[in-house]
Amino acid sequence: MSRPEPRGTPLLALTLMLPAVKTSTVPTLLRTGPPSTPRLLLAHGAGTPMDSAFMGTMAEMVGGAGIQVIRFEFVYMAKRREDGMRRGPDRAPKLIARFKEVLRLVGPADEVVIGGKSMGGRMASMMADEVGAAGVVCLGYPFHPPGKPERLRTAHLETLKTPTLIVQGTRDRLGAEEEVGSYSLSPSIELAWMADGDHSFKPRKKSGRTLEQNLEACAAAVIAFIQRLG
Repeated sequence: MSRPEPRGTPLLALTLMLPAVKTSTVPTLLRTGPPSTPRLLLAHGAGTPMDSAFMGTMAEMVGGAGIQVIRFEFVYMAKRREDGMRRGPDRAPKLIARFKEVLRLVGPADEVVIGGKSMGGRMASMMADEVGAAGVVCLGYPFHPPGKPERLRTAHLETLKTPTLIVQGTRDRLGAEEEVGSYSLSPSIELAWMADGDHSFKPRKKSGRTLEQNLEACAAAVIAFIQRLG
């Protein structure tokens, strides 16, 4: 089976060829925007690849502000691109190992804001202090599994030292505004709320808000956050 190419502008795609490794271990990076310091290394969520509509839109909006956005895929997602077989995410240690591998390629870490959609942002937040990242951006943080608010994923967020931005939909079923307000979070974390947004910031029609408005507001919050770090 031929390997489908990531969607995106070919001139912005850079494949880093490393010697003597299997295809699924070769990080394929999508770069959007001019070289910059800091730059944003952005990981995908659990079920969608680096060239999903959401990831592409964020990359174009943030990259258009002069901040380079670099996208990559975890190994399990890269394998799916090769063989077309759907598989669940690897466990956190393997995901973080991949994230660190790519960070070494695009670093140094103190010049890179790390982050991602949902699971990708969570992995970034778990490793940020250790690697010395410039900052963290979480786009829809999975504070708990769907329907299981008692299973919080916030322990490391209580002591996180790296400057962090979490952009969250107010009615996200993985952590809505009224829930998150009761959590104990580090003072290094700031929250940007997307009006009536779900986990991907999509609002209901009756709200009078549009997805485009929330995506623009999300990008604006990310751009302002990274510019403050620079």
